[in-house]
Amino acid sequence: MSNVVKIFSDGSCFGNPGPGGYCSIIQCNNQEIIISSGFYYTTNNRMELMGVIKALEKIKKPCIIEVTLDSQYVQKGISLWIKKWKLNNWKTAKNTKVKNIDLWVHLNKRLCHHKVNWKWIKGHSGHSENERCNDKAKDSAKYPTFQDFGYVTY
Repeated sequence: MSNVVKIFSDGSCFGNPGPGGYCSIIQCNNQEIIISSGFYYTTNNRMELMGVIKALEKIKKPCIIEVTLDSQYVQKGISLWIKKWKLNNWKTAKNTKVKNIDLWVHLNKRLCHHKVNWKWIKGHSGHSENERCNDKAKDSAKYPTFQDFGYVTY
């Protein structure tokens, strides 16, 4: 693993569920790529997950990745909860079905070739890339286009 990649990601939703969007900024080797999309009917948590997933899909070679995001749901889910969910047949500690299983499985598969460090930051705290992602995610939610994984599944 030679490259270090930084991913900044955020999701947004007007209503929950409602129209939503995500944005990710990928930085590597003094280059920056911004990706975003909007969905007609989704949830904020799905958009938070989608931002990270779509960024990871752009990385084709094994890398060291630092993901910075303001979603404790994603950060704790992938760092703490997912191991227990998988052992418990995708059930929570309260024995209910984990929400957004499709995206958690997809995210987990995207991580297998990388070394990923998850960095949570407080949203709306002036972090430059997080603010940019937040603004673009909101813009994407205003002009949604349907794509896979955006719909709500429980």
